[in-house]
Amino acid sequence: MKKKILVLCTGNSCRSQIAHGFLKTFAKVEAEVFSAGIETHGVNPKAVKTMMEEGIDISNHTSNNIDEYKNIDFDFVITVCDNAKENCPYFPSAAKVLHYNFSDPAKAKGTNREVDEEFRKVREEIKRYCKQFVDQNL
Repeated sequence: MKKKILVLCTGNSCRSQIAHGFLKTFAKVEAEVFSAGIETHGVNPKAVKTMMEEGIDISNHTSNNIDEYKNIDFDFVITVCDNAKENCPYFPSAAKVLHYNFSDPAKAKGTNREVDEEFRKVREEIKRYCKQFVDQNL
């Protein structure tokens, strides 16, 4: 039976979308992956661009609110920022809740090149985390 994984962030625009893409890629058929936010900010175009550099297309992802998934019995809930962890609603399931606070590349300042580099840096951190999660849990 497929494991159900929810990746939760503040706005479901960058970090959770990147993690969603990697988890879906690494888990293949072993998991159903969802992502959501405490709020919805739309999928960040720079997150789409940085994932395309990895050959992963997240352009069809949507920015979803956590309330949309309250009736799903998740096996894992992964919060990818402190705000989401602190405001994560209670899930009436036996979901194992994991947390890692990734910096928000959408808040990066500087030239386009510097912002792109921050997205790549965070993408690589999330990639390592997701690969390790799949290797240890699926």
